[in-house]
Amino acid sequence: MGIFDIFRTKKPTAEISPILPQEIYEAGTLELRDIIAPSALKVTPRELNLGDKILRTFFVISYPRFLAESWFAPIINLDKVFDISIFIHPIETAKILRQFQKKVAEVQSQIHMKEEKGLVRDPVLDTAYQDLEQLRDDLQQAQQKMFDVGLYISVYGGTENELDKIESEIRSILESKLVYVKPALFQQEQGFRSIMPIAQDELAVHSKLNSSPLSSLFPFISFDLTSDKGILYGINRHNSSLVLFDRFSLENYNSITFAKSGSGKSYATKLEILRTLMFDTEVIVIDPEREYEYMAEATGGRYFNISLNSDNHINPFDLPIPAPDESPVSVLRSNIINLVGLFRIMMGGLTPEEDAIVDRAITETYALKDITADSDFSSVDPPLLSDFELVLSGMEGGESLAQKLSKYTRGTWAGFINRPTNVDINKKFIVFSLRDMEDELKPVAMYIVTHFIWNAIRKNIRRRLLVIDEAWWMMKSEDTASFLYSLAKRGRKYFLGLATITQDVDDFLKSPYGLPIVTNSSIQILLKQSPTSIDKLQQTFNLTDEEKYLLLESDVGEGIFFAGLKHVAIKIIASYTEDQIITSDPSQLLAIQKAKQELLQAEPDPSRPSEAMEEPSHKEETKAQLNAGKS
Repeated sequence: MGIFDIFRTKKPTAEISPILPQEIYEAGTLELRDIIAPSALKVTPRELNLGDKILRTFFVISYPRFLAESWFAPIINLDKVFDISIFIHPIETAKILRQFQKKVAEVQSQIHMKEEKGLVRDPVLDTAYQDLEQLRDDLQQAQQKMFDVGLYISVYGGTENELDKIESEIRSILESKLVYVKPALFQQEQGFRSIMPIAQDELAVHSKLNSSPLSSLFPFISFDLTSDKGILYGINRHNSSLVLFDRFSLENYNSITFAKSGSGKSYATKLEILRTLMFDTEVIVIDPEREYEYMAEATGGRYFNISLNSDNHINPFDLPIPAPDESPVSVLRSNIINLVGLFRIMMGGLTPEEDAIVDRAITETYALKDITADSDFSSVDPPLLSDFELVLSGMEGGESLAQKLSKYTRGTWAGFINRPTNVDINKKFIVFSLRDMEDELKPVAMYIVTHFIWNAIRKNIRRRLLVIDEAWWMMKSEDTASFLYSLAKRGRKYFLGLATITQDVDDFLKSPYGLPIVTNSSIQILLKQSPTSIDKLQQTFNLTDEEKYLLLESDVGEGIFFAGLKHVAIKIIASYTEDQIITSDPSQLLAIQKAKQELLQAEPDPSRPSEAMEEPSHKEETKAQLNAGKS
């Protein structure tokens, strides 16, 4: 056979005559196949020499009973030079069913013969019978199809020793998964033709596979879920690539995180915040557990503690300054509607008659302060809750409502919202903590704080991220859940990304606004889940069984990262410096607190100048520890 015969496929091999280089030169013609053809070709029983490379082809002869998803990934991602060809030949269902009928009868006959002889039951035969019956049912119901599948692998090396090492590595990977291969002895030429991109299956070594295991062979399973800009969310657990994304480059800027307690959801969120702050983005956090205080201190942000005894107050009657595309009438009307929703939460619900009374009383309260649709909202003095109570008590049918409101103006909760606003959010990082607020008042506090933030966002359009931790608190009330959904829908217009985090999946998704918030989030992060909520998540996110078990068995900081229609298994990793700033580990926090106390104790007494010289090494060591925690 001539050197270039293998590349000439227009005629059968028997009709191809050798073409010598002299003939090509004399003819003066040069085709593409003449350029890509190797300089020499030698076929041996075990390999094929292509110039300075040696090629060896294998075929798969046996598969295990079950093929797990991505079982072929270690071969595909192997850092070696090799080619893979997968030939799939469909088999007519009627034909395979006839063969199945005969095979089932054979297995049944063997089982009955053993029973008649009183022999011990053979579990292999029982399993084979069950598998055959199950597969026959699936074929008859058109849920599965059968295929003849040929899987061929050709590896390349510079020497036979190098080729043997690659062969041994591939064999060990496949045999660990109970997949066995054999070299194409005396068929290396046919094997080479079969792995060439000309779709000719000349080896014809096939195994019968149905649709489900065949899908596990799909080769395009190793991909990078990343973009060319943004922050690092974590490491792709599949191939150790980086998961880089800029939420503000997606179709909307929202994200949602579901995870059980202690699985690292707050850690992941704080890590994103820390990295987002480096990209000129303002971040506002509603913190229900006081987890962001140290981080706000370390990054030069502001921390507001919202509670009954706090010095920080927000007046819900404040009016935002209308944007250029808004009219004062619409701003005033929108604020009145929001206040009606607030009083509905504060009073435990309103009847239609009470709703109308409250709406009219709010309008009259603003009028009491000479605030109308024609007023300049930047210079007005907004009313307080006590002014609203006064108006309400003087209206027919409003006495009982005013009585309910009295606990917010004169009772135990009077110091909460019956004060002028003294909160200024002109820093890049702002935290509102609600940990010290009574549970009964948390939905009210969340409603007031989120509306205050929303008014500030509408006032000045900037790149912002609003983080709502433990968002299931807001899903308890229809008014707060509805407002959270409106933030997810309208935030993009004001360059706002909404990051919703919750551990109570059931309460969140039971709300009629839960699923719409999920669907309006371009980024979705699922970390370790509890068995009680995993089925609901599997249905919501269309997870496979393998992904379901991955979430159940994940370690802290591991899960699945969704961006649009793609998703990967992710591991969230922080540097040492980042970890010291964002950690929620009590042992680490105690160590940082202890270092602070030691530093304060080591400070010299001005009345004793010599004290500064007593233990300089101890002081410097303590300062170094504290700086390591704050850097």
